[in-house]
Amino acid sequence: MRDFSHDWWRHAVIYQVYIRSFADGNGDGEGDIVGLRSRLGYLHELGVDALWINPWYPSPMLDGGYDVADYRAINPRFGDLDQAQALIDEAHALGLRVILDMVPNHTSWDHRWFRAALAGDQQARARYLMRPGTGDHGDQPPNDWRSVFGGSAWTRLTEPDGSPGPFYLHLFDASQPDLDWTNPEVHEEFISVLRYWFDRGVDGFRIDVAHGMAKDAALPNLGYQPGMLEAPEVEDHPFWDRDDVHQIYRDWRRVADSYDPPRMFVAEAWVDTAERMANYVRPDELHTTFNFDFVRAHWNAPSLRGAIDRSLGALSAVDAPTTWVLSNHDVERQATRLGRADTSGGSGADAPVKPGSVDAELGLQRARAAALLMLALPGSAYLYQGEELGLPEVLDLPEEALQDPTWERSGHTIRGRDGCRVPLPWTVAGRSAGFGADGSWLPQPAGWGKLSVEAQEDDPSSTLNLYRAALRLRRNLDGVGTAELTWLDAGADVLAFRSGDLICALNLTDAPVPLPEHSEVLLTSGDLGPDGSLPVDTAVWLAVGC
Repeated sequence: MRDFSHDWWRHAVIYQVYIRSFADGNGDGEGDIVGLRSRLGYLHELGVDALWINPWYPSPMLDGGYDVADYRAINPRFGDLDQAQALIDEAHALGLRVILDMVPNHTSWDHRWFRAALAGDQQARARYLMRPGTGDHGDQPPNDWRSVFGGSAWTRLTEPDGSPGPFYLHLFDASQPDLDWTNPEVHEEFISVLRYWFDRGVDGFRIDVAHGMAKDAALPNLGYQPGMLEAPEVEDHPFWDRDDVHQIYRDWRRVADSYDPPRMFVAEAWVDTAERMANYVRPDELHTTFNFDFVRAHWNAPSLRGAIDRSLGALSAVDAPTTWVLSNHDVERQATRLGRADTSGGSGADAPVKPGSVDAELGLQRARAAALLMLALPGSAYLYQGEELGLPEVLDLPEEALQDPTWERSGHTIRGRDGCRVPLPWTVAGRSAGFGADGSWLPQPAGWGKLSVEAQEDDPSSTLNLYRAALRLRRNLDGVGTAELTWLDAGADVLAFRSGDLICALNLTDAPVPLPEHSEVLLTSGDLGPDGSLPVDTAVWLAVGC
């Protein structure tokens, strides 16, 4: 049984479940709760501490479930509340905590509030950011803000009598109207939603677009679009990372702390600096926040070490752990990204797939090394489903299969994020490589089964068994994930550090290097050289002591 102490989140490894693509339990081509329940044993054996489930609420699914129509129910295509409760209980019986996704910046246009707003209910309209148009005839948007997914961030309502109405803000798709967080009714509703799920035993929430809920009331023109969720390049940005957002999280923290054991939060906050990131995890606010500085780092020693040092320094100042992540449902998979000339990661929807060729073998080699680097660092870590299999980005999905709203809103110029959301392969052969249907909502590429859990299960050198071994060692070695990091002098382009009883070294030079002084080689991302040296783009875990 895993440790259920109050501060488990400080050093946990959490597995992200993109439920639509994880496991299909009813054969309809989409993942669901039944499928997820059938694979809880796999997650337990993998060695993670918790799972984060992407939105499973009722939704028209125009943005992968991030257009929520009802925050207190389950999308029928995924299951029902009884199945959700059974999942929570079964996960807890295995020692796995359950984190859900909260989407507070916007609702779906199918949400009862917005449907009432469309019908002319002024109280409902006051819960959203609605403004009259500009220009001589009031037919121009209130300002120049652009949607993350392309096009204007404003859409005009049509009144019940057919006449044109006010414009509503949607920083994402038109189907995702932004809420007005200056309205107390919005605050009260989300406090109620938090309690609803906490009362059901949910252990925490990942907060979608945590940096976007507060807007400048003056709605000033921005002048240009800096990107999807990327760090804002404009001082006093009118809708990203505004100081007003922090009072929301102080209120939410009081709710989380009222439970025994306390519940937790992790923020998706794309901000400009590590210091701004630290603001979200001050002692009276959220518990953790994804470290996107690490995702954005290039595959070289200065970039990676800089991201690590900045994050550890800023977060230690507020007594918060750093939360490491290499990929998620918005970012090109690292086995592909690290095989490119440009190895940095972006936010996903604005430019999720970089141009240029991919060296798949090199990308997987680096991805395996990156996993050992990340899992050796102090703090918590998130794994995105399939990274433990070394899955690549699917770059050649047919255009007719693409469903990301970016594809349509960009005029078919940006393919979007579907390539990292292709359903998992569980078996070498069979229905959709064991996913559970004759076909799946996104087509799997030919040969996908060769990367499956079944194919890797008994191969000691597989990526799956590398992750299993790393998570087992992380759990059993003293101080790994919890002790402070001390850098070792191993050369300018070798990252080497000690944390607890572990030394991690990663060779980013262009030639093999000797291993740091150690007592035992515990784990390597690839074979060592014949002379025991550490090859290029390879990481090693070493024991220290007697």
